[in-house]
Amino acid sequence: MRAVGIVLAGGNSKRMRELSNKRAISAMPIAGSYRSIDFALSNMTNSHIQSVAVFTQYNSRSLNEHLSSSKWWDFGRKQGGLYVFTPTITAESSDWYRGTADALYQNLTFLKNSHEPYVVIAAGDGIYKLDYGKVLEYHIEKKADITVVCKDMPEGEDLTRFGVVKTNDDGRILDFEEKPMVASSNTISCGIYVIRRRQLIELIERCAAEDRYDFVRDVLVRYRNLKRIYAYKMDSYWSNIASVESYYKTNMDFLKPEVRDFFFKQYPDIYTKVGDNPPAKYNPGAAVKNSLVSSGCIINGTVENSILFRKAYIGNNCVIKNSIILNDVYIGDNTVIENCIVESRDTIRANTTHIGTPDNIKIVVEKNERYTL
Repeated sequence: MRAVGIVLAGGNSKRMRELSNKRAISAMPIAGSYRSIDFALSNMTNSHIQSVAVFTQYNSRSLNEHLSSSKWWDFGRKQGGLYVFTPTITAESSDWYRGTADALYQNLTFLKNSHEPYVVIAAGDGIYKLDYGKVLEYHIEKKADITVVCKDMPEGEDLTRFGVVKTNDDGRILDFEEKPMVASSNTISCGIYVIRRRQLIELIERCAAEDRYDFVRDVLVRYRNLKRIYAYKMDSYWSNIASVESYYKTNMDFLKPEVRDFFFKQYPDIYTKVGDNPPAKYNPGAAVKNSLVSSGCIINGTVENSILFRKAYIGNNCVIKNSIILNDVYIGDNTVIENCIVESRDTIRANTTHIGTPDNIKIVVEKNERYTL
Protein backbone atom coordinates (compact mmCIF):
# COMPACT_ATOMS: atom_id res chain seq x y z
CA MET A 1 0.00 0.00 0.00
CA ARG A 2 1.30 3.45 -0.92
CA ALA A 3 1.14 4.80 2.62
CA VAL A 4 3.17 5.06 5.79
CA GLY A 5 1.41 4.43 9.11
CA ILE A 6 1.46 6.46 12.34
CA VAL A 7 -0.12 5.22 15.59
CA LEU A 8 -0.69 7.89 18.23
CA ALA A 9 -0.25 6.01 21.51
CA GLY A 10 1.08 8.63 23.93
CA GLY A 11 -2.13 9.86 25.56
CA ASN A 12 -3.49 9.58 29.06
CA SER A 13 -7.12 9.79 30.18
CA LYS A 14 -8.26 10.78 33.67
CA ARG A 15 -11.45 8.85 32.92
CA MET A 16 -9.50 5.59 33.21
CA ARG A 17 -8.96 6.32 36.94
CA GLU A 18 -6.52 3.89 38.60
CA LEU A 19 -6.22 1.72 35.47
CA SER A 20 -3.87 4.21 33.78
CA ASN A 21 -1.62 4.62 36.84
CA LYS A 22 0.90 2.11 35.53
CA ARG A 23 0.29 1.83 31.80
CA ALA A 24 -0.67 3.86 28.73
CA ILE A 25 -4.22 3.44 27.45
CA SER A 26 -2.86 1.87 24.25
CA ALA A 27 -1.39 -0.90 26.43
CA MET A 28 -4.71 -1.71 28.16
CA PRO A 29 -5.49 -5.46 28.03
CA ILE A 30 -8.44 -6.40 25.79
CA ALA A 31 -10.39 -9.65 25.27
CA GLY A 32 -8.23 -12.00 27.31
CA SER A 33 -4.88 -11.84 25.53
CA TYR A 34 -4.67 -8.67 23.43
CA ARG A 35 -3.59 -5.09 24.03
CA SER A 36 -5.48 -2.11 22.66
CA ILE A 37 -2.68 -1.14 20.25
CA ASP A 38 -2.76 -4.63 18.64
CA PHE A 39 -5.88 -3.68 16.69
CA ALA A 40 -4.33 -0.62 15.01
CA LEU A 41 -1.07 -2.48 14.28
CA SER A 42 -2.91 -5.52 12.89
CA ASN A 43 -5.00 -3.28 10.64
CA MET A 44 -1.78 -1.67 9.39
CA THR A 45 -0.11 -4.97 8.51
CA ASN A 46 -3.34 -6.42 7.05
CA SER A 47 -3.59 -3.32 4.82
CA HIS A 48 -0.01 -4.00 3.59
CA ILE A 49 1.44 -0.86 5.16
CA GLN A 50 5.13 -1.70 5.53
CA SER A 51 6.47 1.18 7.60
CA VAL A 52 4.72 2.14 10.87
CA ALA A 53 5.74 4.61 13.59
CA VAL A 54 4.28 4.45 17.11
CA PHE A 55 4.45 7.66 19.18
CA THR A 56 4.54 6.82 22.89
CA GLN A 57 4.82 9.14 25.86
CA TYR A 58 2.70 8.62 28.99
CA ASN A 59 3.63 5.62 31.18
CA SER A 60 5.20 3.90 28.20
CA ARG A 61 7.21 1.12 29.89
CA SER A 62 4.51 -1.54 29.52
CA LEU A 63 3.80 -0.46 25.95
CA ASN A 64 7.49 -0.44 24.95
CA GLU A 65 7.85 -3.92 26.44
CA HIS A 66 4.90 -5.12 24.35
CA LEU A 67 6.41 -3.58 21.19
CA SER A 68 9.92 -4.90 21.88
CA SER A 69 9.72 -7.28 18.92
CA SER A 70 7.99 -6.28 15.69
CA LYS A 71 7.74 -9.86 14.39
CA TRP A 72 4.32 -10.47 15.99
CA TRP A 73 2.69 -8.03 13.54
CA ASP A 74 5.00 -9.05 10.67
CA PHE A 75 7.01 -5.81 10.70
CA GLY A 76 10.37 -7.54 11.11
CA ARG A 77 11.68 -6.83 7.62
CA LYS A 78 14.54 -5.11 5.79
CA GLN A 79 12.45 -2.44 4.05
CA GLY A 80 10.16 -0.55 6.41
CA GLY A 81 9.46 -1.95 9.87
CA LEU A 82 8.05 -0.82 13.21
CA TYR A 83 9.52 2.33 14.81
CA VAL A 84 8.80 3.47 18.37
CA PHE A 85 9.37 7.18 19.03
CA THR A 86 9.37 8.77 22.48
CA PRO A 87 9.93 12.49 23.16
CA THR A 88 13.64 13.29 23.02
CA ILE A 89 15.63 16.34 24.08
CA THR A 90 17.26 18.04 21.11
CA ALA A 91 19.08 21.32 20.56
CA GLU A 92 15.80 22.87 19.34
CA SER A 93 13.32 21.28 21.74
CA SER A 94 13.26 19.92 25.28
CA ASP A 95 9.47 19.54 25.53
CA TRP A 96 7.25 16.53 25.96
CA TYR A 97 4.66 16.10 23.22
CA ARG A 98 2.24 18.94 23.94
CA GLY A 99 -0.43 17.53 21.64
CA THR A 100 -0.94 15.28 18.62
CA ALA A 101 0.28 17.90 16.11
CA ASP A 102 3.35 18.57 18.26
CA ALA A 103 4.09 14.81 18.39
CA LEU A 104 4.04 14.75 14.58
CA TYR A 105 6.21 17.88 14.41
CA GLN A 106 8.87 16.47 16.76
CA ASN A 107 9.11 13.38 14.52
CA LEU A 108 8.82 15.18 11.18
CA THR A 109 12.12 13.66 10.03
CA PHE A 110 10.40 10.25 9.86
CA LEU A 111 7.79 11.68 7.46
CA LYS A 112 10.36 13.58 5.40
CA ASN A 113 12.54 10.48 5.01
CA SER A 114 9.61 8.31 3.91
CA HIS A 115 8.87 7.79 0.22
CA GLU A 116 5.19 6.78 0.29
CA PRO A 117 2.82 9.50 -1.00
CA TYR A 118 0.18 9.05 1.75
CA VAL A 119 0.00 8.81 5.53
CA VAL A 120 -2.52 6.81 7.61
CA ILE A 121 -2.82 8.19 11.16
CA ALA A 122 -4.64 6.02 13.74
CA ALA A 123 -5.24 6.24 17.49
CA GLY A 124 -3.90 3.42 19.64
CA ASP A 125 -7.07 3.07 21.74
CA GLY A 126 -9.58 1.99 19.06
CA ILE A 127 -10.96 -1.56 18.91
CA TYR A 128 -11.95 -2.31 15.30
CA LYS A 129 -11.02 -4.01 12.02
CA LEU A 130 -10.60 -1.86 8.94
CA ASP A 131 -8.89 -2.10 5.54
CA TYR A 132 -7.07 1.23 5.24
CA GLY A 133 -6.64 0.50 1.51
CA LYS A 134 -10.39 1.08 0.97
CA VAL A 135 -10.17 4.37 2.87
CA LEU A 136 -7.28 5.43 0.61
CA GLU A 137 -9.27 4.50 -2.53
CA TYR A 138 -12.17 6.64 -1.27
CA HIS A 139 -9.72 9.47 -0.46
CA ILE A 140 -8.32 9.45 -4.02
CA GLU A 141 -11.75 9.07 -5.64
CA LYS A 142 -13.10 12.13 -3.77
CA LYS A 143 -9.92 14.14 -4.47
CA ALA A 144 -9.91 14.88 -0.76
CA ASP A 145 -7.20 16.75 1.15
CA ILE A 146 -7.96 14.82 4.35
CA THR A 147 -10.26 11.82 4.89
CA VAL A 148 -11.61 11.15 8.38
CA VAL A 149 -13.00 7.69 9.23
CA CYS A 150 -16.38 8.21 10.90
CA LYS A 151 -19.14 6.10 12.39
CA ASP A 152 -22.85 6.69 12.99
CA MET A 153 -23.53 6.05 16.68
CA PRO A 154 -26.86 4.69 17.98
CA GLU A 155 -29.40 7.03 19.57
CA GLY A 156 -28.86 7.72 23.26
CA GLU A 157 -25.09 7.18 23.16
CA ASP A 158 -23.00 9.69 25.15
CA LEU A 159 -21.10 11.64 22.47
CA THR A 160 -19.45 14.24 24.72
CA ARG A 161 -16.07 12.47 24.59
CA PHE A 162 -15.90 12.28 20.77
CA GLY A 163 -15.40 14.65 17.87
CA VAL A 164 -18.81 15.09 16.21
CA VAL A 165 -19.02 15.80 12.46
CA LYS A 166 -21.69 17.05 10.07
CA THR A 167 -21.49 16.07 6.40
CA ASN A 168 -23.28 16.97 3.19
CA ASP A 169 -24.78 14.41 0.76
CA ASP A 170 -21.42 13.94 -0.95
CA GLY A 171 -19.68 13.03 2.32
CA ARG A 172 -17.77 16.28 2.70
CA ILE A 173 -17.42 17.45 6.31
CA LEU A 174 -19.14 20.81 6.82
CA ASP A 175 -18.70 21.12 10.57
CA PHE A 176 -16.45 19.47 13.15
CA GLU A 177 -17.03 19.91 16.89
CA GLU A 178 -14.53 18.45 19.35
CA LYS A 179 -16.20 16.98 22.50
CA PRO A 180 -19.36 19.14 22.37
CA MET A 181 -21.65 19.40 25.42
CA VAL A 182 -24.68 18.97 23.14
CA ALA A 183 -24.09 16.97 19.95
CA SER A 184 -25.77 18.29 16.81
CA SER A 185 -25.20 15.02 14.94
CA ASN A 186 -24.71 11.33 15.79
CA THR A 187 -21.75 10.89 13.40
CA ILE A 188 -18.43 10.78 15.24
CA SER A 189 -14.80 10.78 14.19
CA CYS A 190 -13.00 7.48 14.93
CA GLY A 191 -9.58 9.14 15.16
CA ILE A 192 -8.32 7.62 11.88
CA TYR A 193 -7.12 9.95 9.10
CA VAL A 194 -5.68 9.66 5.59
CA ILE A 195 -3.73 12.60 4.16
CA ARG A 196 -1.05 13.26 1.55
CA ARG A 197 2.39 13.09 3.16
CA ARG A 198 3.65 16.38 1.72
CA GLN A 199 0.48 18.17 2.72
CA LEU A 200 0.72 16.80 6.26
CA ILE A 201 4.31 18.04 6.57
CA GLU A 202 3.23 21.49 5.34
CA LEU A 203 0.26 21.70 7.75
CA ILE A 204 2.28 20.48 10.75
CA GLU A 205 5.08 22.98 10.04
CA ARG A 206 2.50 25.76 9.86
CA CYS A 207 0.98 24.64 13.19
CA ALA A 208 4.41 24.67 14.84
CA ALA A 209 5.17 28.16 13.49
CA GLU A 210 1.92 29.42 15.06
CA ASP A 211 2.44 27.57 18.38
CA ARG A 212 -0.49 25.24 17.81
CA TYR A 213 -0.26 21.67 19.08
CA ASP A 214 -3.49 19.76 18.50
CA PHE A 215 -4.21 17.94 15.22
CA VAL A 216 -8.00 17.93 15.58
CA ARG A 217 -8.48 21.49 16.81
CA ASP A 218 -5.69 23.15 14.83
CA VAL A 219 -5.91 21.22 11.57
CA LEU A 220 -9.30 19.53 11.11
CA VAL A 221 -11.49 22.16 12.80
CA ARG A 222 -9.44 25.14 11.65
CA TYR A 223 -9.18 24.14 7.98
CA ARG A 224 -12.62 22.56 7.53
CA ASN A 225 -13.76 25.35 5.17
CA LEU A 226 -10.41 25.74 3.38
CA LYS A 227 -9.52 22.10 2.70
CA ARG A 228 -11.57 19.29 1.16
CA ILE A 229 -12.13 17.14 4.24
CA TYR A 230 -14.30 14.04 3.66
CA ALA A 231 -15.85 11.43 5.96
CA TYR A 232 -15.45 7.71 5.26
CA LYS A 233 -18.25 5.85 7.05
CA MET A 234 -17.41 2.50 8.61
CA ASP A 235 -20.28 0.14 9.42
CA SER A 236 -18.53 -2.65 11.35
CA TYR A 237 -17.72 -2.85 15.07
CA TRP A 238 -15.77 0.09 16.51
CA SER A 239 -15.16 1.07 20.10
CA ASN A 240 -12.88 3.45 21.96
CA ILE A 241 -11.62 2.61 25.47
CA ALA A 242 -10.79 6.04 26.88
CA SER A 243 -12.98 5.69 30.01
CA VAL A 244 -13.55 2.97 32.61
CA GLU A 245 -17.16 2.52 31.42
CA SER A 246 -16.21 2.13 27.76
CA TYR A 247 -13.27 -0.16 28.64
CA TYR A 248 -15.56 -2.43 30.66
CA LYS A 249 -18.28 -2.40 27.99
CA THR A 250 -15.81 -3.14 25.16
CA ASN A 251 -14.38 -6.16 26.98
CA MET A 252 -17.86 -7.41 27.82
CA ASP A 253 -18.82 -7.10 24.12
CA PHE A 254 -16.38 -9.96 23.46
CA LEU A 255 -18.74 -12.26 25.37
CA LYS A 256 -21.24 -11.78 22.51
CA PRO A 257 -20.85 -14.51 19.84
CA GLU A 258 -21.14 -12.07 16.90
CA VAL A 259 -18.31 -9.84 18.21
CA ARG A 260 -16.05 -12.81 18.96
CA ASP A 261 -16.78 -14.24 15.53
CA PHE A 262 -15.98 -10.92 13.82
CA PHE A 263 -12.60 -10.49 15.52
CA PHE A 264 -11.39 -14.06 16.06
CA LYS A 265 -12.85 -16.12 13.21
CA GLN A 266 -13.21 -13.80 10.22
CA TYR A 267 -10.30 -12.91 7.98
CA PRO A 268 -8.10 -10.89 8.48
CA ASP A 269 -6.77 -11.80 11.93
CA ILE A 270 -5.77 -9.63 14.89
CA TYR A 271 -2.21 -10.33 16.05
CA THR A 272 -0.53 -9.91 19.43
CA LYS A 273 2.63 -10.79 21.31
CA VAL A 274 2.31 -14.45 22.25
CA GLY A 275 2.92 -15.57 25.83
CA ASP A 276 4.20 -19.13 26.36
CA ASN A 277 1.66 -20.21 28.95
CA PRO A 278 0.07 -23.64 29.45
CA PRO A 279 -3.64 -24.08 28.63
CA ALA A 280 -6.19 -23.02 31.24
CA LYS A 281 -6.77 -25.63 33.96
CA TYR A 282 -10.22 -26.37 35.40
CA ASN A 283 -9.97 -28.21 38.71
CA PRO A 284 -12.79 -30.22 40.35
CA GLY A 285 -15.37 -27.73 41.63
CA ALA A 286 -14.82 -25.24 38.80
CA ALA A 287 -17.95 -23.94 37.04
CA VAL A 288 -17.54 -21.56 34.09
CA LYS A 289 -20.40 -19.97 32.10
CA ASN A 290 -20.20 -17.52 29.19
CA SER A 291 -16.66 -16.36 29.95
CA LEU A 292 -13.35 -15.83 28.17
CA VAL A 293 -10.55 -17.68 29.96
CA SER A 294 -6.96 -17.13 28.81
CA SER A 295 -3.98 -19.43 28.85
CA GLY A 296 -2.22 -19.97 32.16
CA CYS A 297 -5.38 -19.61 34.28
CA ILE A 298 -6.23 -22.04 37.09
CA ILE A 299 -9.87 -22.14 38.15
CA ASN A 300 -11.29 -23.78 41.28
CA GLY A 301 -14.47 -21.68 41.76
CA THR A 302 -17.40 -20.26 39.81
CA VAL A 303 -16.90 -17.82 36.93
CA GLU A 304 -19.86 -16.24 35.08
CA ASN A 305 -19.99 -13.59 32.33
CA SER A 306 -16.39 -12.60 33.01
CA ILE A 307 -13.05 -12.23 31.26
CA LEU A 308 -9.94 -13.75 32.81
CA PHE A 309 -6.61 -12.60 31.40
CA ARG A 310 -3.43 -14.65 31.42
CA LYS A 311 -2.27 -16.45 34.57
CA ALA A 312 -5.25 -15.65 36.79
CA TYR A 313 -5.75 -17.96 39.77
CA ILE A 314 -9.29 -18.41 41.14
CA GLY A 315 -9.40 -20.10 44.58
CA ASN A 316 -11.89 -22.60 46.04
CA ASN A 317 -15.54 -21.51 46.47
CA CYS A 318 -14.88 -18.15 44.75
CA VAL A 319 -17.70 -16.48 42.81
CA ILE A 320 -16.66 -14.18 39.96
CA LYS A 321 -19.53 -12.50 38.07
CA ASN A 322 -19.63 -9.78 35.37
CA SER A 323 -16.00 -8.91 36.07
CA ILE A 324 -12.66 -8.42 34.35
CA ILE A 325 -9.66 -10.07 36.02
CA LEU A 326 -6.42 -8.72 34.53
CA ASN A 327 -3.09 -10.55 34.14
CA ASP A 328 -1.42 -12.53 36.92
CA VAL A 329 -4.07 -12.01 39.62
CA TYR A 330 -4.30 -14.37 42.60
CA ILE A 331 -7.78 -14.57 44.17
CA GLY A 332 -7.90 -16.34 47.56
CA ASP A 333 -10.56 -18.85 48.64
CA ASN A 334 -14.19 -17.86 49.38
CA THR A 335 -13.91 -14.51 47.61
CA VAL A 336 -16.88 -12.82 45.90
CA ILE A 337 -16.25 -10.37 43.05
CA GLU A 338 -19.08 -8.78 41.04
CA ASN A 339 -19.09 -5.90 38.53
CA CYS A 340 -15.39 -5.21 39.14
CA ILE A 341 -12.14 -4.74 37.26
CA VAL A 342 -9.28 -6.32 39.23
CA GLU A 343 -5.91 -4.71 38.47
CA SER A 344 -3.06 -6.94 37.24
CA ARG A 345 -0.69 -8.66 39.68
CA ASP A 346 -3.13 -8.12 42.55
CA THR A 347 -3.43 -10.60 45.38
CA ILE A 348 -7.00 -10.66 46.71
CA ARG A 349 -7.05 -12.08 50.25
CA ALA A 350 -9.29 -15.02 51.08
CA ASN A 351 -12.81 -14.38 52.44
CA THR A 352 -13.13 -10.86 50.94
CA THR A 353 -15.99 -9.34 48.96
CA HIS A 354 -15.80 -6.68 46.23
CA ILE A 355 -19.12 -5.71 44.64
CA GLY A 356 -19.74 -2.85 42.23
CA THR A 357 -22.87 -2.02 40.22
CA PRO A 358 -23.45 -2.09 36.45
CA ASP A 359 -23.54 1.73 36.52
CA ASN A 360 -20.50 2.12 38.74
CA ILE A 361 -17.82 -0.46 37.99
CA LYS A 362 -15.48 -0.92 40.94
CA ILE A 363 -11.73 -1.01 40.32
CA VAL A 364 -9.96 -3.31 42.78
CA VAL A 365 -6.33 -2.43 43.43
CA GLU A 366 -4.72 -4.38 46.28
CA LYS A 367 -1.23 -3.40 47.35
CA ASN A 368 -0.51 -6.79 48.92
CA GLU A 369 2.95 -8.23 48.65
CA ARG A 370 2.15 -11.67 47.28
CA TYR A 371 5.07 -13.57 48.75
CA THR A 372 4.56 -12.40 52.33
CA LEU A 373 1.07 -13.89 52.64
